[in-house]
Amino acid sequence: MVKSKVINESTYISELAIHGMQEKKGNELVRLDLRNIKSSVADYFVICHADSATQVKAIANSVEEEIYKAIQQDPWRKEGLEYGEWILLDYIDVVVHIFRTDKREYYGVEDLWGDAEIKSYKSA
Repeated sequence: MVKSKVINESTYISELAIHGMQEKKGNELVRLDLRNIKSSVADYFVICHADSATQVKAIANSVEEEIYKAIQQDPWRKEGLEYGEWILLDYIDVVVHIFRTDKREYYGVEDLWGDAEIKSYKSA
Protein backbone atom coordinates (compact mmCIF):
# COMPACT_ATOMS: atom_id res chain seq x y z
CA MET A 1 0.00 0.00 0.00
CA VAL A 2 2.80 2.45 0.84
CA LYS A 3 4.48 1.91 -2.53
CA SER A 4 1.44 3.11 -4.51
CA LYS A 5 1.34 6.27 -2.39
CA VAL A 6 4.97 6.98 -3.27
CA ILE A 7 4.35 6.39 -6.97
CA ASN A 8 1.28 8.62 -6.90
CA GLU A 9 3.23 11.37 -5.14
CA SER A 10 6.10 11.19 -7.63
CA THR A 11 3.66 11.24 -10.54
CA TYR A 12 1.98 14.31 -9.04
CA ILE A 13 5.32 16.08 -8.52
CA SER A 14 6.28 15.34 -12.13
CA GLU A 15 2.98 16.82 -13.33
CA LEU A 16 3.54 19.94 -11.23
CA ALA A 17 7.02 20.29 -12.75
CA ILE A 18 5.57 20.01 -16.26
CA HIS A 19 3.03 22.71 -15.46
CA GLY A 20 5.80 24.99 -14.17
CA MET A 21 7.75 24.43 -17.39
CA GLN A 22 4.70 25.17 -19.51
CA GLU A 23 4.07 28.42 -17.62
CA LYS A 24 7.45 29.77 -18.77
CA LYS A 25 7.34 28.32 -22.29
CA GLY A 26 9.85 25.49 -21.91
CA ASN A 27 10.62 23.74 -25.20
CA GLU A 28 10.17 20.02 -26.01
CA LEU A 29 8.90 18.95 -22.60
CA VAL A 30 9.26 15.23 -21.91
CA ARG A 31 8.74 12.98 -18.93
CA LEU A 32 10.77 9.80 -18.74
CA ASP A 33 9.08 7.12 -16.66
CA LEU A 34 11.93 5.20 -15.03
CA ARG A 35 9.85 3.16 -12.58
CA ASN A 36 10.27 -0.11 -14.50
CA ILE A 37 14.05 0.23 -14.89
CA LYS A 38 15.88 -1.60 -12.12
CA SER A 39 18.96 0.62 -12.09
CA SER A 40 17.10 3.94 -12.19
CA VAL A 41 17.89 6.66 -9.70
CA ALA A 42 14.36 8.14 -9.64
CA ASP A 43 10.79 7.44 -10.72
CA TYR A 44 10.77 10.23 -13.29
CA PHE A 45 13.03 12.62 -15.15
CA VAL A 46 11.25 15.71 -16.42
CA ILE A 47 13.19 17.54 -19.13
CA CYS A 48 12.89 20.69 -21.22
CA HIS A 49 15.09 23.36 -22.72
CA ALA A 50 15.13 27.09 -23.46
CA ASP A 51 17.22 29.34 -25.69
CA SER A 52 18.74 31.57 -22.99
CA ALA A 53 20.15 31.23 -19.50
CA THR A 54 17.61 33.80 -18.32
CA GLN A 55 14.71 31.66 -19.52
CA VAL A 56 16.30 28.49 -18.09
CA LYS A 57 16.44 30.17 -14.68
CA ALA A 58 12.87 31.47 -15.03
CA ILE A 59 11.64 27.94 -15.80
CA ALA A 60 13.48 26.55 -12.78
CA ASN A 61 11.92 29.19 -10.54
CA SER A 62 8.48 28.43 -11.97
CA VAL A 63 8.88 24.68 -11.33
CA GLU A 64 9.99 25.33 -7.75
CA GLU A 65 7.05 27.69 -7.16
CA GLU A 66 4.47 25.26 -8.59
CA ILE A 67 5.70 22.36 -6.47
CA TYR A 68 6.04 24.43 -3.32
CA LYS A 69 2.61 26.02 -3.78
CA ALA A 70 0.98 22.59 -4.12
CA ILE A 71 2.83 20.45 -1.56
CA GLN A 72 5.18 22.82 0.35
CA GLN A 73 8.24 20.88 -0.75
CA ASP A 74 11.55 22.40 -1.75
CA PRO A 75 14.05 20.48 -3.89
CA TRP A 76 16.41 18.27 -1.93
CA ARG A 77 19.25 19.60 -4.10
CA LYS A 78 19.67 22.25 -6.78
CA GLU A 79 22.53 22.42 -9.26
CA GLY A 80 23.47 24.79 -12.06
CA LEU A 81 21.68 27.97 -10.99
CA GLU A 82 24.85 30.05 -11.29
CA TYR A 83 25.29 29.66 -15.07
CA GLY A 84 21.83 28.63 -16.25
CA GLU A 85 23.10 26.12 -18.82
CA TRP A 86 21.71 23.01 -17.12
CA ILE A 87 19.69 23.37 -13.95
CA LEU A 88 18.85 20.25 -12.02
CA LEU A 89 16.15 20.22 -9.34
CA ASP A 90 16.21 16.99 -7.33
CA TYR A 91 12.97 16.02 -5.61
CA ILE A 92 14.35 12.53 -4.77
CA ASP A 93 11.86 10.49 -6.84
CA VAL A 94 11.55 13.19 -9.52
CA VAL A 95 14.58 14.86 -11.08
CA VAL A 96 13.91 17.96 -13.17
CA HIS A 97 16.42 18.89 -15.90
CA ILE A 98 16.19 22.32 -17.54
CA PHE A 99 18.76 22.84 -20.27
CA ARG A 100 19.87 25.64 -22.50
CA THR A 101 19.15 24.32 -26.01
CA ASP A 102 22.75 23.56 -27.03
CA LYS A 103 23.51 21.77 -23.75
CA ARG A 104 20.48 19.50 -24.08
CA GLU A 105 21.65 18.40 -27.50
CA TYR A 106 25.21 17.89 -26.23
CA TYR A 107 24.35 15.78 -23.16
CA GLY A 108 21.46 13.78 -24.67
CA VAL A 109 19.99 12.70 -21.33
CA GLU A 110 16.99 11.07 -23.01
CA ASP A 111 19.33 8.82 -24.99
CA LEU A 112 20.94 7.51 -21.80
CA TRP A 113 17.61 6.09 -20.64
CA GLY A 114 16.49 4.39 -23.86
CA ASP A 115 14.38 1.83 -21.95
CA ALA A 116 12.27 4.52 -20.31
CA GLU A 117 8.71 5.23 -21.34
CA ILE A 118 8.80 8.75 -22.79
CA LYS A 119 5.81 11.06 -22.88
CA SER A 120 5.94 14.42 -24.66
CA TYR A 121 4.00 17.52 -23.62
CA LYS A 122 3.08 20.69 -25.44
CA SER A 123 4.32 24.06 -24.28
CA ALA A 124 1.58 26.34 -23.01
